[in-house]
Amino acid sequence: MDYKLLGNTCMKVSRVGFGGIPIQQLKQDDVNKIIDKCLEMGINFYDTARGYTVSEELLGNALYGQRDRVYIATKSMARDKDGMLEEVETSLSNLRTDYIDLYQLHNVGSIEELARTMEDDGAYATLKKLKSEGVVRHIGITSHKEDVIEEALETDLFETIQFPFNVVERQGERLFKMAYDKGIGTIAMKPMAGGAIRNGRDALKFILENPNLTVAIPGMDSVEQVVENVQAADGVCLTEEEREHLIKLAKELGDTFCRRCGYCLPCPEGINIPMMFLVEGYYTRYGLEDWAIQRYNSQEKKAGDCIKCGTCETKCPYELPIRDMLDNVKEILG
Repeated sequence: MDYKLLGNTCMKVSRVGFGGIPIQQLKQDDVNKIIDKCLEMGINFYDTARGYTVSEELLGNALYGQRDRVYIATKSMARDKDGMLEEVETSLSNLRTDYIDLYQLHNVGSIEELARTMEDDGAYATLKKLKSEGVVRHIGITSHKEDVIEEALETDLFETIQFPFNVVERQGERLFKMAYDKGIGTIAMKPMAGGAIRNGRDALKFILENPNLTVAIPGMDSVEQVVENVQAADGVCLTEEEREHLIKLAKELGDTFCRRCGYCLPCPEGINIPMMFLVEGYYTRYGLEDWAIQRYNSQEKKAGDCIKCGTCETKCPYELPIRDMLDNVKEILG
């Protein structure tokens, strides 16, 4: 495993970190096995969030007794002072720790929203106070919007930024260069484009070649994924054939595809929206028709149950036409 300083934080983190979204669907015993493998293979940076249902609790239990070996990052969508204080207290309890290495403002969606967090009674004030007390060691921000991260970088108040970065979405290259030049740590979310890219090793290698990126945090829900992803940090470069294959895939995906962040959920009709797009991808892109149909038919609610309310589209950070995309899934899979 290769390690790199996370900006000016003095935290020397593994180039491949652990993204905590997928484990919320697993049982504690399975999470324990995954985390044990992560520790064995040198992963020392673990990212989760208050919004990932039980992810913090599962991760906290799995890492209990290993606190001195790891850096824990979490985040909250609280925007006011009192709300953030409550969220941090919950995170401390869930993660079974008395301090958090990196606490981030989560998924800030606009310049106005960022400004709200920076007001006297905003969430940043709580994090700043907790940092002075040693409860929060460092403060960061995450967003899917370029202008938000650019504005955050101009404030010089954040020690890390987290932004989508993969072979399909490369807008982060400019932002990571800006951050690196300021001594701000850079964290790449969605390194596999939310599961749209199946080859984890190659997808991670592609972005880890960027000298301005500190750590990528793929979500992992199996021991096998841990092994595959860690292989990306072995220092071996992609071959030209591997690189060309990734770039071809990126062109085929375009911009209108689901990154499986789950922000669209819950659906009022109970549809697992990201699952609909996942199985459609396996059917159309990866030649796993039988598997895709089986998984699709196992869902209690399917794409055809969509009532076009549009609630999901108001929450999607990528502003995807989810209703039209569900129609496409229905047409393909029934």
